Amino acid sequence: MTPILITGATGSTGRTTIKYLLQKGLSVRAFVHKEDDRSRQLEAQGAEVVVGNLLDLRSVRRAFKDVKRAYFVYPVQPGLIEVTTIFAQAAKEAKAEYIVNMSQIVARSEVPSNASLNHWLSERVFDWAGTPVTHLQPTIFHEWLVYAGKVPTGKFASVSTDDIGELTATLLENPAGHEGQSYPLAGPTELTPPEIADVLSKHLGRKIRFEQVKASVLIRSFSPVDIPYLEQHFDTAGEMHRDGLMAGTNDLFEKIIGHPPQSTDEFVAQNKSIWENNGEEFTVHNKSSWKKE
Repeated sequence: MTPILITGATGSTGRTTIKYLLQKGLSVRAFVHKEDDRSRQLEAQGAEVVVGNLLDLRSVRRAFKDVKRAYFVYPVQPGLIEVTTIFAQAAKEAKAEYIVNMSQIVARSEVPSNASLNHWLSERVFDWAGTPVTHLQPTIFHEWLVYAGKVPTGKFASVSTDDIGELTATLLENPAGHEGQSYPLAGPTELTPPEIADVLSKHLGRKIRFEQVKASVLIRSFSPVDIPYLEQHFDTAGEMHRDGLMAGTNDLFEKIIGHPPQSTDEFVAQNKSIWENNGEEFTVHNKSSWKKE
């Protein structure tokens, strides 16, 4: 059986895509940076694991051996255009027939975020390269929850990475009719960050309050070092949010996977243990930070 290549295989959308592909009985080749417990878990589930570097054309070429369909995802960090070029070239050499590309809903030619502009350029590289591609443009993942920007009255409809994984696997199983499409992916309900804090308060049984912070404060909450590229993206998110680039809902999930996506309320109800910490109060920061009071 021809394997389907999945990059970002140990990440949130890559991992869930692999889960759904394997459930469908399809062969999966998981592209990882190193062997560790996460890659071994993928092997235990039935995926073929290959170790490589997306910045190394030779290793990407090896990963594409006998591959006709692939999922491409890259973190919010420098190098996206170079990695896209390498991946698109390897796909072309392998005569691949289809790629699903993870982009952003704010991927535009005129945006303040360098990361979002690079995602728009990455889409164009895939388009020019010639291998049929579908661009996925999700809003905010539930897992980020309160990534809001600087306007607390703005709204967005976040989505779960599990729904994204199911949709990606569905496209990879049957690309017919999806080639050349760009899909803005939104959840079922738009909420403001204060409204998200209310959802959390309801399910956690204690007061969660919303607080605006600078991107550097958020990044320091999960990284011991500064990440200028990510900080610039987060700092400009407020402008994009204000301009309505993250707003809106649609029925693409229902059309492609046959059921509506998980709501924020459902996600919190099913995953509230993430935030439970001996009943102590937490502050919800914009940019998806959780800080104990």
